[in-house]
Amino acid sequence: MDLAYLRAHPQHLPTFLTHQRIRETPVGGGDVCTASRLTLDDGTSLFTKTWPSGSAPEHFFATEAAGLQWLRETRTVPIPEVIVALADMLALEWIDSGPPSVTAAERFGRELAGLHRGGAESFGARWPGFIGPLAQDNTPSAGPWGPWFAERRLRPYLKISADSGALSAADVAAVEQVILRIEGYGGDEAPARIHGDLWPGNVLWGAGGRAWLVDPAAHGGHRETDLAQLALFGGAPHLETILRAYAEEWPLADGWRERVPVHQLHLLLVHAAAFGGAYRGAVRSTADAALRN
Repeated sequence: MDLAYLRAHPQHLPTFLTHQRIRETPVGGGDVCTASRLTLDDGTSLFTKTWPSGSAPEHFFATEAAGLQWLRETRTVPIPEVIVALADMLALEWIDSGPPSVTAAERFGRELAGLHRGGAESFGARWPGFIGPLAQDNTPSAGPWGPWFAERRLRPYLKISADSGALSAADVAAVEQVILRIEGYGGDEAPARIHGDLWPGNVLWGAGGRAWLVDPAAHGGHRETDLAQLALFGGAPHLETILRAYAEEWPLADGWRERVPVHQLHLLLVHAAAFGGAYRGAVRSTADAALRN
């Protein structure tokens, strides 16, 4: 099987893998899916993701494929091409990794601003949402951003985390206070075209000297959400260079640094809901920081 055949007959890929007619090498690829590198007969490499056991949730891989293609439409930040999107498998072009550099970070900041400028018809998206292993409500909304963010991005994962015991009653109360104040945290911009799960692990620094975006939860949202997520879990390499280049390309509203904790709460609550109480401290400290601003 070569790439031309695969493009014409994507549904045949699982059969070729089952009969070991394609070289498959396990690779690191995230906390949710099983990742592999496939080598086709013509030497082309692909990155594949499969659900680790049983069937993937309905629309799981179709959602990621739709988000990748939507982000690619802007022709700004490089996004891997979707080669195959099946119910239980996603195959993308392979990107060779390289070291992060200041030059790549500056270009990434400018390209990320261009991606966000691509805009969105509404908050949410036309396709069902997932973030990590969890469903995410992408029902399109005219906004405003604050109530939409509170009800579609904070409260659902707060409830899951509370019900599972990942957060204490005091933690829940702190996040609820942020939700009550949500309209005081800005958000009067039109929906931006955002990645939606832009923690540093979803920035792939390529061998060609550019930063690629992978594993999106793409939707129309607030551009500050992507920027805030880049600072999570140790922060992206050359983060200040990225932010400076971004702001030169598209200046941010006054007070954006003070709003970072509000935007970070979404992804931290998702992690608490999906992976448990190990994220309790981060949720609480971030909620407290938001309430101080």
